[in-house]
Amino acid sequence: MTGDRLVTAAATGAAGKVARLLDQGVSPDTPDGSGSTALYLAALRGDAGIVRMLLAAGADPDRESGGESEGLPLCAAACWGHAEAVAALLDGGADPGRREGGAGSAMTALHWAAANGHLAVVTALLERGADPDPAGPTGRTPLSHAAERGLAAVVGALLRHGADPAAADERGLRPADLARRHTGGDLEARLGEQAAEHAPPGARVTLRRERGEGGDERVVAEVRDADGNPRSERWIGTGHAEVVRLLQARPAV
Repeated sequence: MTGDRLVTAAATGAAGKVARLLDQGVSPDTPDGSGSTALYLAALRGDAGIVRMLLAAGADPDRESGGESEGLPLCAAACWGHAEAVAALLDGGADPGRREGGAGSAMTALHWAAANGHLAVVTALLERGADPDPAGPTGRTPLSHAAERGLAAVVGALLRHGADPAAADERGLRPADLARRHTGGDLEARLGEQAAEHAPPGARVTLRRERGEGGDERVVAEVRDADGNPRSERWIGTGHAEVVRLLQARPAV
């Protein structure tokens, strides 16, 4: 099927093959047998060149991909911090505030970028008109996600663009409340315990510290199986105290 060929080419970064199929008249929005679209998978892997190629051929930037656990191309690129792909999608007409699934509680690209500490993408979305305070699942805003993860640089960017520090989730918890839960105590020990709890038998958990975008420090717990193969990672920022300070210094809107 032509859709399968186009989607496979986009998913594997075969730009020449994508170009040839489009020149042959294959619709850029034709999904494969699983419902996945070429634009979504190109955005997911951060291939801005193929994203632009598909958009130039008429791909709908706001069409959701129908494969398992898939959604909007912009959300996929934002989740993984693919700033160039995000820019290409926005330039191609993607709605910066569109929700996956179209439901009132669904996630936006800003939720995904803020929760994962992608400061450049957060800034790009805000500068292109994304609502800084969309309420997602359980009422969480992007600010709530960034505060709970201890991402001071992302919190600062959201506040500068008008995010409301008093916006509470369904449990009545504000961003500062979520950040305070992680102040004090041993973040490394807590994260290591959580990683070990979900690790397979015989796995080993190692901890390291690294810098994220904007200089935010994070603790990373890496899980490797008994053969030393990487299985998973989880992380949390260490800037919760600074997040609380920033939120307290900014009056509610």
